[in-house]
Amino acid sequence: MRKKPVVQLTAKTETNAETSAKEILLKSKSSMGFVPNMYGNMANSPGALSIYYQGYNLFREKSGFTPAEQEVVFLTISRENNCPYCVAAHSLVGEKMTRVPSQALAALRDGGIIEDSKLSALAQFTRHLMISRGRPNETEVKTFLSAGFKEEQILEIVLAIAVKTISNYTNYLFDTPLDPAFSDYAWS
Repeated sequence: MRKKPVVQLTAKTETNAETSAKEILLKSKSSMGFVPNMYGNMANSPGALSIYYQGYNLFREKSGFTPAEQEVVFLTISRENNCPYCVAAHSLVGEKMTRVPSQALAALRDGGIIEDSKLSALAQFTRHLMISRGRPNETEVKTFLSAGFKEEQILEIVLAIAVKTISNYTNYLFDTPLDPAFSDYAWS
């Protein structure tokens, strides 16, 4: 059930967006085949769209996490923030592109237990980092590191939280409708 958006701005397109936002919308259309509704909404603030897009891509390219691990981070954040749009979008990416194991994907969506111990440790640590507002305890850090991750990757999760906060909050403000590409992965 959709709610009434609290922001009444109209989504921008490749034809009416400011130049810097237009470039990102065109790149998105070229790589994905469409401009996600979230991007059109976010383009009302070229700065927000630019920071989101740049941070998202840097996380994908430089985090040191595998593509499946990246999706675990994004899905954990989006679920913890209760963002149906991002959970649906990252579920599609997780299944079709980054190959998150189906059991882990279902657990991430449903709040269940992930059987893969490394992915489970990653999801748990990401959640701890969020709910502690960047103040995990020593045991949580040790558990994360003993699962095979590096300390630098803690900062990469902080980057992912920042990026997902921009997208999750944008989707709340606009009550962003799911794009048809994500509809099979609707979540509430």
